[in-house]
Amino acid sequence: EGGSGGGGVRWRGRGDEAQCLLAGGGAGRQTDRQGLVCLLRRRKKKSVCVVGSQTPPRSYSMDPSETNMLEPAGHSQRGSVSSSAVRHSEVLIYLVNNSVIQLSVESLSSLTAGELGRTVREALRLPDQAHEVFSFWLISPFLELQLKPKHCPYKLCRQWPDLLYRFTKCSADEIVHDEPTLQYRKNVFFPKSKEMQIQDDGILRLLYEEAKCNILEGRYPCDLEDCLQLGALACRIELGPFDQEQHNVAFLRGKIDTLLPAHLCKKHGGLLAAFRSRGARQQSYEEMLLESFRQLVEAAACEETEALKLLYHQYLQKCHILLYYGSAMFTGQIDKPVQSFLQRNGRKPVTIAISLDGVSVMDSKEKCVLLTLCYHELSWEYTSSEDEDTDDILWLEFDGEEEGAVVNKLLKIYSKQAELMSGMIEYCIDFNGASETTPPPAPAQDAVVAKPPRPKEKRGKLKRQNSVVCNQIHQLLTIDYVEEGRWPTRFVIRVLSSSLRFILISHWYSVNHYFFRVACT
Repeated sequence: EGGSGGGGVRWRGRGDEAQCLLAGGGAGRQTDRQGLVCLLRRRKKKSVCVVGSQTPPRSYSMDPSETNMLEPAGHSQRGSVSSSAVRHSEVLIYLVNNSVIQLSVESLSSLTAGELGRTVREALRLPDQAHEVFSFWLISPFLELQLKPKHCPYKLCRQWPDLLYRFTKCSADEIVHDEPTLQYRKNVFFPKSKEMQIQDDGILRLLYEEAKCNILEGRYPCDLEDCLQLGALACRIELGPFDQEQHNVAFLRGKIDTLLPAHLCKKHGGLLAAFRSRGARQQSYEEMLLESFRQLVEAAACEETEALKLLYHQYLQKCHILLYYGSAMFTGQIDKPVQSFLQRNGRKPVTIAISLDGVSVMDSKEKCVLLTLCYHELSWEYTSSEDEDTDDILWLEFDGEEEGAVVNKLLKIYSKQAELMSGMIEYCIDFNGASETTPPPAPAQDAVVAKPPRPKEKRGKLKRQNSVVCNQIHQLLTIDYVEEGRWPTRFVIRVLSSSLRFILISHWYSVNHYFFRVACT
C-alpha cells in the first residue's frame, strides 16, 4: 500500500503494490484535504516518448559532399533533415563527441527510427547490440524527446511546435523559430547492469563520451574528489599513459575545460581565493588533476585496445554510483523556504532527473542535488491545472523526521511537464517489476546450484562535508504531517509566520501611505 495521505487518500508508489502500475499519465478530479490539493484519479494514457529539457546542445557541421563519415564540428548548422531530391533526403545524425553523420535516405516521411538505426549502426560499424543500448532523440534548447523504434522522426519534427506549446513555457516567437536536431544517445531504459557486460569498444566509447559530457555540463552533479578521479581516467583514455616529461601542469591547463566541470572550478575559486593567506596556498585544479593522473594504477601488461575497454568500464562504473545516471531530464520549480518574517516567498528552478533507479531533484543554478529517492522510498501524484497559464503539479511524498518523530513530507513541484514525469515514474516502476518477475534460465543438470543473492545493504551516510550529491532537505519547503492527520509544530509555526509576515507587510504599506498623504497635504 502506498504512503498514507490521511483522510482516505491513497498515494501511488511504495512497496510491492507500486510494481503493478502501468505506464501512463494521470488526470482527473481534485480532492481537498485541509486546504491541500492532494490527489487526482488516474486517467489512462499511453506513454509514447520521454520528454524533458536540457541546456542548449552543440551544433555540428559536415561537408555535404561526404557521406557516412565522421568529422569534428566547424561552423553552426541548424536542422537535421534537408531534402535534396524527391525521393532522396539528407539526414544529419548528431553525436555527443562533436561529430555528425550525414546519410542519404529514401522515403523520409515514412522512415522509422528503427530503420534509421540500422543505417547508423552500419556507418559506425556497431554490432546489433547497439540497438537496445542507444536510441534517437530530438533535441532543442527547450525540449528533449526520446523516440521509440516505431516513431517517425520526420512526423515528430512536424509536430514539434505542438509539443513546445504543451510541455514548455516558450513564447510564440520561440516556438516558431525553434528547430530540433536528431541525436544518437543512450537509451533511458537500458539498465546499468547490462552496461558492464558490454565488450564492444565502439559502444563503450559512445557511452563514455556521453557520460563525460553530462559530467562536464553539470547534468550529473559530482563532488570534486570524484571529478578528479573521473578526470584522471579521461586523461589516460585521451592522452595515453602518463609521461613525466610531457604531462605537466602547463600541458593540462589548456585542456582543463575538457577534463573537469567548469562550474565546479568557478565555485571553489572566485573572490574568496584572493583573501587566503599566502602560507595557506592550495593546489590548483591542474596540479590536483595531474596528481590524480600520476597515481592512476595501470593494468597488467596488455594491448592498448583491452586497456581502453577496462578504462571505459572504470569510468562508467564510477558514474553508476550516481542515482541520476542515464536519467531523462525535466524542468520545474519548487517553493523556496522562508528565511525571515519579511522575506517573500519565491520559487527556485530545479531539474528533475528520472531513471530506472529513482527520482532526483537538483538545483539548476548551483548544480547540486536537493533530493534523491528510490522508488520504494516515495509516493507521487500528478495534479492537473485547469488554467493553461498555470503549471501542473507533481507531488512527491517521502518519510522524514521532524522533532524526533517520523512524519510524511510532501514536496510540491510546479512544471508543465508534470504529466510526463508522472508517466515516466509509472513506466519505470512497471519496467523494473517486469524485469524482476522474469524467471532466470533453467540451469543444467550438472550445474552447481547458485547461492541466494545477498540482501542489499543499507547505504551509510556520506562523510564528506558540503557534498553536492547528498540530500539537502533544509533547502526544501515541504509540508510535514503525521498519519493521524495532526500537523507538527514546525508546520504550525510556518503558517503563523506566513500570516504574521503578511500582517507586517500590510501594516508597513499602510503607514507609508499615511505619511505620504500627510506629506502631500
